Amino acid sequence: MNLLARLSERPAASLGVVAAKQVNAMPEAEAHPVDRHVGRQIAAIRVQSDVSQAQLARAIGISFQQLQKYENARNRVSASMLHEIARSLNVPVGRFFQGLEGEAAAAAAPLPVDERLEFIASAEGRRLIAGLMQLPPGVRRRVSSLIAALGEEIKGPHCG
Repeated sequence: MNLLARLSERPAASLGVVAAKQVNAMPEAEAHPVDRHVGRQIAAIRVQSDVSQAQLARAIGISFQQLQKYENARNRVSASMLHEIARSLNVPVGRFFQGLEGEAAAAAAPLPVDERLEFIASAEGRRLIAGLMQLPPGVRRRVSSLIAALGEEIKGPHCG
């Protein structure tokens, strides 16, 4: 019997590495509030630093999909990985925890979701940004003005 066949017969719990990865992977709704906060902070600091997910992932030696999982709190970030992320973004590790008012407060109420960061991190947001970046700056400003005007039009009294 080959190795692959033997491994597929074993229960997941007997495969330490596989089981550990399964424990760390979770839907964001089930993630601990501190994990969600840290993930959002990673995304916010990355965006503020004008660094793409691909660039940061390459700098710390992981795939951009893995970085997305960290930012969306689907996977927990290890201490060593958080250290690497902080070093790459040139911020102290403590920066990822700013805004937490202690463990009790963090566990009691989930943090509000910043829809802008979620959109930027989404496939649709990345496609939009990539398309905008291909436009000349003047055209990009006009498209931005058009989007802002459309947003105001939608919020107007006749559309509400």
